[in-house]
Amino acid sequence: MRDPLAFDHDSTAMPLIGQHRMTDCRSCHASMRFDAPTPTDCIACHTDVHAMTVGNDCARCHTPTSWLVDEIPELHELNGFALVGVHGNLSCVDCHVSDNTLAFARLGNDCINCHRSDFMATTMPNHSASGFSTDCIECHDPLGTGWGTGFTSHDFFPLTNGHAIQDCARCHTTGNFSDASPECASCHMTDYNSSVEPNHAAAGFSTDCAACHTTGPGWNGSFDHNLTGFPLHGTHTTTACIQCHANGYAGTPTACSACHIDDYNATTEPNHSASGFSTDCAMCHDETAWGNATFDHNNTGFPLHGTHATTNCIECHANGFAGTPTACSACHMDDYNSTTDPNHAASGFSTDCAACHDETAWGNASFNHNNTDFPLTGQHVTTACIECHANGYAGTPTACSACHMADYNATNDPNHAAVNFPTDCAACHSTNGWEPATFNHDQQYFPIYSGTHHNEWDACTDCHTNPSNYSVFSCINCHEHSNQNSVNNDHNGVSGYSYNSNACYNCHPNGH
Repeated sequence: MRDPLAFDHDSTAMPLIGQHRMTDCRSCHASMRFDAPTPTDCIACHTDVHAMTVGNDCARCHTPTSWLVDEIPELHELNGFALVGVHGNLSCVDCHVSDNTLAFARLGNDCINCHRSDFMATTMPNHSASGFSTDCIECHDPLGTGWGTGFTSHDFFPLTNGHAIQDCARCHTTGNFSDASPECASCHMTDYNSSVEPNHAAAGFSTDCAACHTTGPGWNGSFDHNLTGFPLHGTHTTTACIQCHANGYAGTPTACSACHIDDYNATTEPNHSASGFSTDCAMCHDETAWGNATFDHNNTGFPLHGTHATTNCIECHANGFAGTPTACSACHMDDYNSTTDPNHAASGFSTDCAACHDETAWGNASFNHNNTDFPLTGQHVTTACIECHANGYAGTPTACSACHMADYNATNDPNHAAVNFPTDCAACHSTNGWEPATFNHDQQYFPIYSGTHHNEWDACTDCHTNPSNYSVFSCINCHEHSNQNSVNNDHNGVSGYSYNSNACYNCHPNGH
Protein backbone atom coordinates (compact mmCIF):
# COMPACT_ATOMS: atom_id res chain seq x y z
CA MET A 1 0.00 0.00 0.00
CA ARG A 2 0.95 3.62 -0.53
CA ASP A 3 2.19 5.64 2.42
CA PRO A 4 -0.58 8.20 3.15
CA LEU A 5 1.90 10.63 4.59
CA ALA A 6 3.48 10.86 1.19
CA PHE A 7 0.20 11.68 -0.67
CA ASP A 8 0.48 14.96 -2.68
CA HIS A 9 -2.93 16.67 -2.40
CA ASP A 10 -1.78 19.35 -4.88
CA SER A 11 -2.23 16.77 -7.66
CA THR A 12 -5.98 16.79 -7.02
CA ALA A 13 -8.66 19.32 -7.80
CA MET A 14 -8.36 20.59 -4.22
CA PRO A 15 -4.82 21.76 -3.42
CA LEU A 16 -4.36 22.25 0.32
CA ILE A 17 -3.55 25.85 1.17
CA GLY A 18 -3.36 27.67 4.51
CA GLN A 19 -5.29 26.04 7.35
CA HIS A 20 -6.46 23.27 5.01
CA ARG A 21 -2.94 21.80 5.26
CA MET A 22 -3.39 21.40 9.04
CA THR A 23 -6.81 19.82 8.80
CA ASP A 24 -7.22 16.11 9.64
CA CYS A 25 -8.18 13.99 6.63
CA ARG A 26 -11.24 12.67 8.50
CA SER A 27 -12.67 16.23 8.65
CA CYS A 28 -13.33 16.06 4.94
CA HIS A 29 -13.14 12.28 4.27
CA ALA A 30 -15.38 11.05 7.13
CA SER A 31 -15.77 7.57 5.61
CA MET A 32 -12.08 7.30 4.93
CA ARG A 33 -13.05 6.16 1.46
CA PHE A 34 -10.68 8.24 -0.59
CA ASP A 35 -11.93 6.80 -3.84
CA ALA A 36 -15.43 8.15 -3.18
CA PRO A 37 -16.20 11.59 -4.77
CA THR A 38 -15.48 14.37 -2.28
CA PRO A 39 -17.04 17.83 -2.96
CA THR A 40 -14.63 20.76 -3.20
CA ASP A 41 -17.04 23.68 -2.62
CA CYS A 42 -16.74 25.50 0.71
CA ILE A 43 -20.35 24.96 1.79
CA ALA A 44 -19.79 21.18 1.79
CA CYS A 45 -17.59 21.50 4.87
CA HIS A 46 -18.37 24.90 6.34
CA THR A 47 -21.67 25.91 7.92
CA ASP A 48 -23.13 29.09 6.34
CA VAL A 49 -23.35 31.44 9.31
CA HIS A 50 -24.54 34.18 6.98
CA ALA A 51 -27.77 32.38 6.24
CA MET A 52 -27.23 32.49 2.47
CA THR A 53 -27.34 36.33 2.46
CA VAL A 54 -23.98 36.61 0.69
CA GLY A 55 -24.02 33.44 -1.38
CA ASN A 56 -22.33 30.08 -0.75
CA ASP A 57 -18.88 30.89 -2.16
CA CYS A 58 -16.81 31.55 0.99
CA ALA A 59 -13.80 32.39 -1.17
CA ARG A 60 -15.48 35.59 -2.28
CA CYS A 61 -14.67 37.14 1.09
CA HIS A 62 -12.51 34.65 3.04
CA THR A 63 -9.15 33.01 2.38
CA PRO A 64 -7.89 29.55 3.46
CA THR A 65 -5.57 31.36 5.86
CA SER A 66 -8.18 33.22 7.99
CA TRP A 67 -11.87 33.81 8.37
CA LEU A 68 -11.23 37.52 8.94
CA VAL A 69 -12.33 39.81 6.08
CA ASP A 70 -9.95 42.71 5.29
CA GLU A 71 -11.49 43.93 1.98
CA ILE A 72 -14.93 45.14 3.03
CA PRO A 73 -14.62 48.55 1.19
CA GLU A 74 -13.45 46.81 -1.98
CA LEU A 75 -16.28 44.29 -1.77
CA HIS A 76 -18.79 47.13 -1.50
CA GLU A 77 -17.30 48.83 -4.54
CA LEU A 78 -17.74 45.60 -6.50
CA ASN A 79 -21.40 45.67 -5.46
CA GLY A 80 -21.80 49.28 -6.69
CA PHE A 81 -21.95 50.98 -3.29
CA ALA A 82 -18.64 52.50 -2.28
CA LEU A 83 -18.23 53.17 1.45
CA VAL A 84 -17.19 56.84 1.23
CA GLY A 85 -17.64 59.73 3.60
CA VAL A 86 -19.58 58.94 6.73
CA HIS A 87 -20.46 55.53 5.29
CA GLY A 88 -16.85 54.43 5.80
CA ASN A 89 -17.12 54.71 9.61
CA LEU A 90 -20.27 52.67 10.02
CA SER A 91 -20.54 49.17 11.46
CA CYS A 92 -21.98 46.53 9.19
CA VAL A 93 -24.98 46.11 11.44
CA ASP A 94 -25.80 49.83 11.14
CA CYS A 95 -27.06 49.09 7.66
CA HIS A 96 -27.54 45.32 7.64
CA VAL A 97 -30.04 45.11 10.50
CA SER A 98 -31.42 41.63 11.40
CA ASP A 99 -31.67 39.12 14.26
CA ASN A 100 -28.54 37.47 12.93
CA THR A 101 -25.63 39.87 13.16
CA LEU A 102 -23.79 37.79 10.56
CA ALA A 103 -26.58 37.98 8.00
CA PHE A 104 -25.87 40.71 5.41
CA ALA A 105 -28.94 40.73 3.18
CA ARG A 106 -28.74 43.08 0.14
CA LEU A 107 -30.27 46.48 0.81
CA GLY A 108 -30.09 48.16 -2.58
CA ASN A 109 -27.81 51.05 -3.51
CA ASP A 110 -30.40 53.86 -3.48
CA CYS A 111 -30.14 56.34 -0.62
CA ILE A 112 -33.80 55.95 0.29
CA ASN A 113 -33.27 52.25 1.11
CA CYS A 114 -31.52 53.29 4.34
CA HIS A 115 -32.58 56.92 4.77
CA ARG A 116 -36.33 56.89 4.28
CA SER A 117 -36.87 57.63 7.96
CA ASP A 118 -34.45 60.60 7.71
CA PHE A 119 -36.31 61.84 4.62
CA MET A 120 -39.72 61.59 6.29
CA ALA A 121 -38.54 63.16 9.54
CA THR A 122 -37.01 66.29 7.97
CA THR A 123 -39.10 69.44 8.56
CA MET A 124 -36.79 72.28 7.56
CA PRO A 125 -37.78 72.03 4.82
CA ASN A 126 -40.34 69.26 4.88
CA HIS A 127 -38.95 66.99 2.18
CA SER A 128 -42.04 64.87 1.79
CA ALA A 129 -44.54 67.73 1.68
CA SER A 130 -42.31 69.72 -0.69
CA GLY A 131 -42.06 66.86 -3.13
CA PHE A 132 -38.28 66.61 -2.86
CA SER A 133 -36.46 63.87 -4.67
CA THR A 134 -35.63 60.77 -2.63
CA ASP A 135 -32.21 60.68 -4.25
CA CYS A 136 -30.32 62.29 -1.37
CA ILE A 137 -27.15 63.01 -3.39
CA GLU A 138 -29.02 65.62 -5.45
CA CYS A 139 -28.59 67.94 -2.47
CA HIS A 140 -26.32 66.15 0.02
CA ASP A 141 -22.68 65.29 -0.47
CA PRO A 142 -21.97 61.57 0.08
CA LEU A 143 -18.33 62.46 0.78
CA GLY A 144 -19.36 64.65 3.72
CA THR A 145 -19.74 63.68 7.35
CA GLY A 146 -23.25 65.05 7.99
CA TRP A 147 -26.55 66.08 6.45
CA GLY A 148 -25.57 69.73 6.09
CA THR A 149 -25.69 70.78 2.42
CA GLY A 150 -24.07 73.39 0.27
CA PHE A 151 -24.56 71.22 -2.75
CA THR A 152 -28.14 72.11 -3.66
CA SER A 153 -28.60 71.91 -7.43
CA HIS A 154 -30.77 74.83 -8.50
CA ASP A 155 -29.93 74.52 -12.20
CA PHE A 156 -33.59 74.62 -13.21
CA PHE A 157 -33.58 78.21 -11.90
CA PRO A 158 -29.94 79.42 -11.60
CA LEU A 159 -29.36 81.43 -8.44
CA THR A 160 -27.11 84.16 -9.84
CA ASN A 161 -26.39 87.72 -8.68
CA GLY A 162 -29.49 89.08 -6.95
CA HIS A 163 -31.04 85.62 -6.83
CA ALA A 164 -28.05 84.18 -4.95
CA ILE A 165 -29.82 84.36 -1.58
CA GLN A 166 -29.35 82.04 1.41
CA ASP A 167 -32.87 82.27 2.77
CA CYS A 168 -34.89 79.82 0.70
CA ALA A 169 -38.09 81.04 2.36
CA ARG A 170 -37.91 84.34 0.51
CA CYS A 171 -39.07 82.53 -2.61
CA HIS A 172 -40.47 79.33 -1.14
CA THR A 173 -43.04 81.05 1.04
CA THR A 174 -45.48 78.15 1.39
CA GLY A 175 -43.07 75.65 2.90
CA ASN A 176 -43.61 73.51 -0.16
CA PHE A 177 -40.58 73.78 -2.37
CA SER A 178 -42.25 72.21 -5.38
CA ASP A 179 -44.91 74.86 -5.98
CA ALA A 180 -42.66 77.93 -6.41
CA SER A 181 -43.15 79.45 -9.89
CA PRO A 182 -40.09 80.44 -11.98
CA GLU A 183 -42.04 83.36 -13.51
CA CYS A 184 -40.67 86.79 -12.58
CA ALA A 185 -44.12 88.09 -11.68
CA SER A 186 -44.56 85.44 -8.98
CA CYS A 187 -42.00 87.30 -6.82
CA HIS A 188 -41.70 90.76 -8.39
CA MET A 189 -45.23 91.94 -9.09
CA THR A 190 -44.91 94.52 -6.34
CA ASP A 191 -41.75 95.87 -7.98
CA TYR A 192 -43.54 95.94 -11.34
CA ASN A 193 -46.55 97.87 -10.01
CA SER A 194 -44.43 100.36 -8.06
CA SER A 195 -42.20 101.31 -11.03
CA VAL A 196 -42.87 104.87 -12.16
CA GLU A 197 -39.96 105.63 -14.47
CA PRO A 198 -41.47 104.47 -16.65
CA ASN A 199 -44.77 103.33 -15.21
CA HIS A 200 -44.69 99.66 -16.24
CA ALA A 201 -48.36 98.93 -15.68
CA ALA A 202 -49.64 102.05 -17.46
CA ALA A 203 -47.23 101.49 -20.35
CA GLY A 204 -48.39 97.92 -20.78
CA PHE A 205 -44.93 96.45 -20.23
CA SER A 206 -44.54 92.72 -20.09
CA THR A 207 -44.42 91.18 -16.60
CA ASP A 208 -41.48 89.10 -17.81
CA CYS A 209 -38.80 91.13 -16.01
CA ALA A 210 -36.04 89.22 -17.85
CA ALA A 211 -37.05 90.91 -21.11
CA CYS A 212 -35.31 94.08 -19.87
CA HIS A 213 -33.61 93.31 -16.55
CA THR A 214 -30.83 90.95 -15.51
CA THR A 215 -30.45 89.29 -12.12
CA GLY A 216 -27.80 91.86 -11.23
CA PRO A 217 -28.52 94.15 -8.30
CA GLY A 218 -30.30 97.44 -8.83
CA TRP A 219 -32.92 96.55 -11.44
CA ASN A 220 -30.76 98.11 -14.17
CA GLY A 221 -32.81 97.65 -17.32
CA SER A 222 -31.55 97.29 -20.88
CA PHE A 223 -34.44 96.82 -23.30
CA ASP A 224 -33.29 95.29 -26.60
CA HIS A 225 -35.23 97.31 -29.15
CA ASN A 226 -33.78 95.16 -31.95
CA LEU A 227 -36.11 92.36 -30.89
CA THR A 228 -39.12 94.52 -31.78
CA GLY A 229 -40.49 95.54 -35.15
CA PHE A 230 -38.53 98.81 -34.93
CA PRO A 231 -34.76 98.18 -34.47
CA LEU A 232 -32.84 101.29 -33.37
CA HIS A 233 -30.03 102.64 -35.56
CA GLY A 234 -28.13 105.92 -35.78
CA THR A 235 -29.46 108.76 -33.62
CA HIS A 236 -32.46 106.64 -32.66
CA THR A 237 -30.15 104.65 -30.38
CA THR A 238 -29.40 107.72 -28.26
CA THR A 239 -32.89 109.22 -28.30
CA ALA A 240 -34.63 109.32 -24.93
CA CYS A 241 -37.44 106.76 -24.76
CA ILE A 242 -39.97 109.41 -23.76
CA GLN A 243 -39.52 111.26 -27.07
CA CYS A 244 -41.18 108.43 -28.95
CA HIS A 245 -43.16 106.90 -26.11
CA ALA A 246 -44.70 110.07 -24.70
CA ASN A 247 -48.12 108.41 -24.87
CA GLY A 248 -46.92 105.12 -23.46
CA TYR A 249 -45.10 102.09 -24.78
CA ALA A 250 -48.00 99.99 -25.97
CA GLY A 251 -48.99 100.42 -29.61
CA THR A 252 -46.36 103.05 -30.42
CA PRO A 253 -46.51 103.73 -34.20
CA THR A 254 -43.41 103.06 -36.29
CA ALA A 255 -44.16 105.42 -39.20
CA CYS A 256 -41.63 108.29 -39.55
CA SER A 257 -44.42 110.87 -39.61
CA ALA A 258 -45.55 109.81 -36.13
CA CYS A 259 -42.50 111.55 -34.66
CA HIS A 260 -41.19 113.74 -37.48
CA ILE A 261 -44.19 115.47 -39.04
CA ASP A 262 -43.08 118.78 -37.50
CA ASP A 263 -39.68 118.36 -39.14
CA TYR A 264 -41.41 117.56 -42.43
CA ASN A 265 -43.66 120.65 -42.30
CA ALA A 266 -40.83 122.97 -41.24
CA THR A 267 -38.48 121.98 -44.06
CA THR A 268 -38.14 124.68 -46.72
CA GLU A 269 -35.14 123.55 -48.76
CA PRO A 270 -36.96 122.07 -50.46
CA ASN A 271 -40.43 122.63 -49.07
CA HIS A 272 -41.50 119.03 -48.49
CA SER A 273 -45.17 119.74 -47.99
CA ALA A 274 -45.58 122.05 -50.98
CA SER A 275 -43.57 119.67 -53.16
CA GLY A 276 -45.76 116.75 -52.26
CA PHE A 277 -42.90 114.74 -50.79
CA SER A 278 -43.68 111.45 -49.12
CA THR A 279 -43.89 111.52 -45.32
CA ASP A 280 -41.81 108.33 -45.28
CA CYS A 281 -38.54 110.00 -44.24
CA ALA A 282 -36.57 106.79 -44.84
CA MET A 283 -36.98 107.21 -48.59
CA CYS A 284 -34.35 109.98 -48.56
CA HIS A 285 -32.89 110.20 -45.05
CA ASP A 286 -30.93 107.71 -42.99
CA GLU A 287 -30.98 107.53 -39.19
CA THR A 288 -27.60 109.21 -38.73
CA ALA A 289 -28.49 112.83 -39.58
CA TRP A 290 -31.03 114.82 -41.60
CA GLY A 291 -28.28 116.27 -43.76
CA ASN A 292 -27.44 112.89 -45.24
CA ALA A 293 -30.49 112.90 -47.46
CA THR A 294 -29.94 110.81 -50.59
CA PHE A 295 -33.03 110.45 -52.75
CA ASP A 296 -32.68 107.41 -54.98
CA HIS A 297 -33.82 108.77 -58.32
CA ASN A 298 -33.23 105.36 -59.91
CA ASN A 299 -36.42 104.10 -58.23
CA THR A 300 -38.44 106.64 -60.13
CA GLY A 301 -39.43 106.75 -63.77
CA PHE A 302 -36.42 108.97 -64.54
CA PRO A 303 -33.09 107.42 -63.45
CA LEU A 304 -30.21 109.92 -63.30
CA HIS A 305 -27.13 109.31 -65.46
CA GLY A 306 -24.22 111.44 -66.65
CA THR A 307 -24.52 115.16 -65.90
CA HIS A 308 -28.08 114.63 -64.66
CA ALA A 309 -26.58 112.91 -61.61
CA THR A 310 -24.77 116.10 -60.56
CA THR A 311 -27.46 118.60 -61.56
CA ASN A 312 -28.97 120.62 -58.75
CA CYS A 313 -32.49 119.38 -57.98
CA ILE A 314 -33.97 122.87 -58.32
CA GLU A 315 -32.94 123.08 -61.97
CA CYS A 316 -35.53 120.46 -62.88
CA HIS A 317 -37.87 120.86 -59.94
CA ALA A 318 -38.21 124.65 -59.98
CA ASN A 319 -41.99 124.26 -59.88
CA GLY A 320 -41.97 121.58 -57.22
CA PHE A 321 -41.23 117.88 -57.09
CA ALA A 322 -44.67 116.50 -57.77
CA GLY A 323 -45.56 115.77 -61.38
CA THR A 324 -42.24 116.89 -62.86
CA PRO A 325 -42.24 116.06 -66.61
CA THR A 326 -39.56 113.68 -67.91
CA ALA A 327 -39.49 114.85 -71.55
CA CYS A 328 -36.16 116.39 -72.64
CA SER A 329 -37.90 119.50 -73.96
CA ALA A 330 -39.27 120.26 -70.48
CA CYS A 331 -35.77 121.36 -69.41
CA HIS A 332 -33.78 121.74 -72.63
CA MET A 333 -36.01 123.75 -74.98
CA ASP A 334 -33.74 126.80 -74.64
CA ASP A 335 -30.76 124.65 -75.60
CA TYR A 336 -32.69 123.29 -78.57
CA ASN A 337 -33.71 126.76 -79.85
CA SER A 338 -30.25 128.29 -79.38
CA THR A 339 -28.41 125.56 -81.28
CA THR A 340 -27.09 126.78 -84.66
CA ASP A 341 -24.65 124.07 -85.69
CA PRO A 342 -26.93 122.74 -86.98
CA ASN A 343 -29.98 124.88 -86.33
CA HIS A 344 -32.27 122.36 -84.71
CA ALA A 345 -35.47 124.37 -84.96
CA ALA A 346 -34.94 125.38 -88.61
CA SER A 347 -33.93 121.84 -89.50
CA GLY A 348 -37.04 120.40 -87.89
CA PHE A 349 -35.07 118.19 -85.50
CA SER A 350 -36.97 116.19 -82.92
CA THR A 351 -37.17 117.75 -79.45
CA ASP A 352 -36.31 114.33 -78.00
CA CYS A 353 -32.68 115.12 -77.21
CA ALA A 354 -31.96 111.46 -76.38
CA ALA A 355 -32.36 110.59 -80.07
CA CYS A 356 -28.88 112.07 -80.71
CA HIS A 357 -27.36 113.10 -77.38
CA ASP A 358 -26.35 111.11 -74.32
CA GLU A 359 -26.42 112.41 -70.75
CA THR A 360 -22.66 112.97 -70.51
CA ALA A 361 -22.24 116.08 -72.71
CA TRP A 362 -23.99 117.84 -75.60
CA GLY A 363 -20.90 117.38 -77.76
CA ASN A 364 -21.30 113.61 -77.73
CA ALA A 365 -24.15 113.72 -80.23
CA SER A 366 -24.33 110.61 -82.37
CA PHE A 367 -27.32 110.44 -84.71
CA ASN A 368 -28.00 106.89 -85.85
CA HIS A 369 -28.75 107.30 -89.56
CA ASN A 370 -29.47 103.60 -89.81
CA ASN A 371 -32.75 104.18 -88.01
CA THR A 372 -33.92 106.38 -90.91
CA ASP A 373 -35.06 105.50 -94.45
CA PHE A 374 -31.52 106.23 -95.70
CA PRO A 375 -28.95 104.03 -93.86
CA LEU A 376 -25.38 105.21 -94.36
CA THR A 377 -22.93 102.83 -96.02
CA GLY A 378 -19.54 103.14 -97.72
CA GLN A 379 -18.36 106.74 -98.24
CA HIS A 380 -21.69 108.07 -97.02
CA VAL A 381 -20.58 107.13 -93.46
CA THR A 382 -17.71 109.66 -93.47
CA THR A 383 -19.47 112.39 -95.43
CA ALA A 384 -20.06 115.61 -93.51
CA CYS A 385 -23.72 116.07 -92.66
CA ILE A 386 -23.79 119.53 -94.25
CA GLU A 387 -23.00 118.09 -97.68
CA CYS A 388 -26.41 116.43 -97.80
CA HIS A 389 -28.28 118.64 -95.36
CA ALA A 390 -27.18 122.03 -96.69
CA ASN A 391 -30.81 123.08 -96.84
CA GLY A 392 -31.69 121.64 -93.45
CA TYR A 393 -32.48 118.23 -92.04
CA ALA A 394 -36.19 118.10 -92.55
CA GLY A 395 -37.41 116.53 -95.78
CA THR A 396 -33.95 115.82 -97.18
CA PRO A 397 -34.41 113.84 -100.43
CA THR A 398 -32.86 110.37 -100.69
CA ALA A 399 -32.49 110.20 -104.53
CA CYS A 400 -28.86 110.04 -105.77
CA SER A 401 -29.40 112.99 -108.11
CA ALA A 402 -30.22 115.22 -105.14
CA CYS A 403 -26.52 115.24 -104.17
CA HIS A 404 -24.70 113.85 -107.23
CA MET A 405 -26.13 115.72 -110.24
CA ALA A 406 -22.91 117.66 -110.66
CA ASP A 407 -20.97 114.38 -110.72
CA TYR A 408 -23.43 113.03 -113.28
CA ASN A 409 -23.12 116.06 -115.56
CA ALA A 410 -19.33 116.15 -115.33
CA THR A 411 -18.83 112.54 -116.34
CA ASN A 412 -17.62 112.12 -119.98
CA ASP A 413 -16.38 108.54 -120.08
CA PRO A 414 -19.06 107.91 -121.05
CA ASN A 415 -20.90 111.21 -121.06
CA HIS A 416 -23.80 110.31 -118.82
CA ALA A 417 -25.88 113.32 -119.71
CA ALA A 418 -25.13 113.09 -123.43
CA VAL A 419 -26.01 109.43 -123.62
CA ASN A 420 -29.03 109.90 -121.40
CA PHE A 421 -27.90 107.54 -118.61
CA PRO A 422 -30.39 107.27 -115.73
CA THR A 423 -29.73 109.58 -112.79
CA ASP A 424 -30.08 106.66 -110.35
CA CYS A 425 -26.37 106.26 -109.60
CA ALA A 426 -27.01 103.02 -107.66
CA ALA A 427 -27.90 101.29 -110.93
CA CYS A 428 -24.17 101.11 -111.74
CA HIS A 429 -22.23 102.50 -108.79
CA SER A 430 -21.90 101.44 -105.12
CA THR A 431 -21.42 103.73 -102.12
CA ASN A 432 -17.82 102.52 -101.74
CA GLY A 433 -16.65 104.62 -104.73
CA TRP A 434 -17.51 105.71 -108.25
CA GLU A 435 -15.29 102.99 -109.59
CA PRO A 436 -15.59 100.28 -110.46
CA ALA A 437 -19.02 100.83 -111.96
CA THR A 438 -21.07 97.70 -112.35
CA PHE A 439 -23.02 98.44 -115.61
CA ASN A 440 -23.23 95.02 -117.32
CA HIS A 441 -24.08 95.53 -121.03
CA ASP A 442 -23.75 91.82 -121.82
CA GLN A 443 -26.09 90.51 -119.15
CA GLN A 444 -28.52 93.38 -118.94
CA TYR A 445 -28.91 94.34 -122.59
CA PHE A 446 -26.85 93.06 -125.54
CA PRO A 447 -23.51 91.19 -125.66
CA ILE A 448 -20.86 93.59 -126.92
CA TYR A 449 -17.92 92.33 -124.85
CA SER A 450 -18.36 88.74 -125.95
CA GLY A 451 -19.54 86.77 -128.98
CA THR A 452 -19.47 88.17 -132.50
CA HIS A 453 -19.55 91.82 -131.35
CA HIS A 454 -16.38 91.54 -129.24
CA ASN A 455 -13.83 94.12 -130.51
CA GLU A 456 -16.14 95.04 -133.40
CA TRP A 457 -17.00 98.52 -132.08
CA ASP A 458 -14.99 101.55 -130.92
CA ALA A 459 -17.47 103.85 -129.15
CA CYS A 460 -20.97 103.66 -127.77
CA THR A 461 -22.08 105.95 -130.61
CA ASP A 462 -21.23 103.24 -133.14
CA CYS A 463 -24.54 101.64 -132.23
CA HIS A 464 -26.28 104.37 -130.24
CA THR A 465 -26.78 106.81 -133.08
CA ASN A 466 -28.72 109.27 -130.93
CA PRO A 467 -26.26 110.37 -128.17
CA SER A 468 -29.08 112.03 -126.27
CA ASN A 469 -31.11 108.85 -126.10
CA TYR A 470 -29.38 105.51 -125.62
CA SER A 471 -32.62 103.70 -126.20
CA VAL A 472 -32.13 104.42 -129.89
CA PHE A 473 -29.66 102.08 -131.61
CA SER A 474 -28.82 100.89 -135.15
CA CYS A 475 -27.89 97.41 -136.38
CA ILE A 476 -28.12 98.16 -140.11
CA ASN A 477 -25.29 100.70 -140.22
CA CYS A 478 -22.73 98.16 -138.99
CA HIS A 479 -23.78 95.10 -140.85
CA GLU A 480 -23.51 96.56 -144.41
CA HIS A 481 -27.20 96.26 -144.94
CA SER A 482 -27.43 99.53 -146.75
CA ASN A 483 -28.86 97.74 -149.79
CA GLN A 484 -32.37 97.16 -148.57
CA ASN A 485 -33.30 95.11 -151.61
CA SER A 486 -30.51 92.69 -150.91
CA VAL A 487 -31.57 92.39 -147.28
CA ASN A 488 -35.14 91.89 -148.26
CA ASN A 489 -34.15 89.04 -150.58
CA ASP A 490 -32.09 87.43 -147.82
CA HIS A 491 -35.08 87.44 -145.48
CA ASN A 492 -37.67 86.45 -148.04
CA GLY A 493 -40.35 84.45 -146.26
CA VAL A 494 -39.03 85.22 -142.73
CA SER A 495 -41.99 85.84 -140.46
CA GLY A 496 -41.99 89.26 -138.81
CA TYR A 497 -39.15 90.59 -140.92
CA SER A 498 -38.87 94.35 -141.30
CA TYR A 499 -36.02 96.49 -142.50
CA ASN A 500 -35.27 98.30 -139.19
CA SER A 501 -32.88 97.82 -136.27
CA ASN A 502 -35.56 96.92 -133.71
CA ALA A 503 -36.74 94.11 -135.98
CA CYS A 504 -33.14 92.85 -136.24
CA TYR A 505 -32.83 92.83 -132.43
CA ASN A 506 -36.12 90.97 -132.04
CA CYS A 507 -34.76 88.07 -134.08
CA HIS A 508 -31.12 88.32 -133.17
CA PRO A 509 -31.08 89.23 -129.43
CA ASN A 510 -27.64 87.66 -128.98
CA GLY A 511 -26.12 89.21 -132.12
CA HIS A 512 -26.11 86.08 -134.27
